[in-house]
Amino acid sequence: MPFYEKGAARIHYEEAGSGFPLLLVAGGGLNATISFFTQGSPFNAIEEFKGEYRCIASDLRTATGGQSSGPLEIDRPWDSFTDDQLGLIDHLGIQKFMVMGFCIGGPFIWNLLRRAPERVVAAVLAQPSGWRPELPNLSYETNMTGWGPEFVKRRPGVTMEMVDKFLTKMYRNNPDFVFTVTRDFVRHCQTPVLILPDDIPGHPYAVAMEAAMLAPKAEVSIFPWKEPKERIPLAVRQIRSFLRAHRPTSA
Repeated sequence: MPFYEKGAARIHYEEAGSGFPLLLVAGGGLNATISFFTQGSPFNAIEEFKGEYRCIASDLRTATGGQSSGPLEIDRPWDSFTDDQLGLIDHLGIQKFMVMGFCIGGPFIWNLLRRAPERVVAAVLAQPSGWRPELPNLSYETNMTGWGPEFVKRRPGVTMEMVDKFLTKMYRNNPDFVFTVTRDFVRHCQTPVLILPDDIPGHPYAVAMEAAMLAPKAEVSIFPWKEPKERIPLAVRQIRSFLRAHRPTSA
C-alpha cells in the first residue's frame, strides 16, 4: 500500500487506471477514507472512471478508520488537508489535474481552487457540504460527538480540548456558505465546475445551488439525482461528459 510522507504527515493513497489525472475526494467528513467509494458512495467513482482517467484517492489524516496520519493543525484545519492533497499530487509528479469530491470534498475542492487555480482543470462537487443558518452548529456538534472521542482514543497526545479548538476554527469561527471560500471568490472563479446538489442537513441544497448560480462556469445536475436509484447512471453520464469536455486535448 503506497504512502506519501511530508513532514509529520503520512498519507495513504491508492491509484487506479491511466489517463489524465483525476483526484477523487471521499465523503464521510473527517473520517473520510478510500473505502467510501465501495461502501458509502452513491456510485463507485473509481470503478466508473478508471477506464479513462488516472484515479487517485487517499485517506484523510484525521480518519479513525484510515491509514493516514498527521498532526491536528488547530490554526489551519482546512489548509492542512489541502496541503496533503496538493502534496500528494506533487509527489506523483502531476502538474494539472481534475478533481471530483463528495460531501466534505465540496469545501476541500473550493479550497483547492483558491490555492491552486492554475492546476485544477475542472471540478465536480457531488452532494457538497455547506453551512445551514437554521442549523448553525451542526457540523461542529456532529464531529464533537461522532468523530472527536474516537480520534482522541487513537491519537496519544490529542485531547478533546484540542479537538474543540480544531472544530471551532473549522466550523464556527467564520461559519458561512461553503466554509472555505467566500461568495465573492466563487463569483470570480474561472474553473469549470459541475455541482450535483443534495438536500440533507449537512448537504444543504440552497448552498449548492447558490454556488452554482454564482460560479460563472458552473453547471448543475438534475435534482434529485440519487433517488430513485435509476437516476444515478444519468448523473454519472453527465459527469463523464463534463470531464471529457474539459479534459485538455493533449491528454
